[in-house]
Amino acid sequence: MLKYAIIFAVISLIAGALGFGGVAAGAAGIAKVLFGFFLILAVIFVVLAALGVGAVKKVLK
Repeated sequence: MLKYAIIFAVISLIAGALGFGGVAAGAAGIAKVLFGFFLILAVIFVVLAALGVGAVKKVLK
């Protein structure tokens, strides 16, 4: 997901440099949304790892 956010950000920069304002704005918006989803998922996984959710499965087996 972060990969696609970076790709859309680069597309936005290139389109903006070439004068395609609409395409640049659209790509920047998509990049912001994807980066937001990435941050939310990253925080969730860090919290789950800190709580030791994976360790519970090891104990039950």
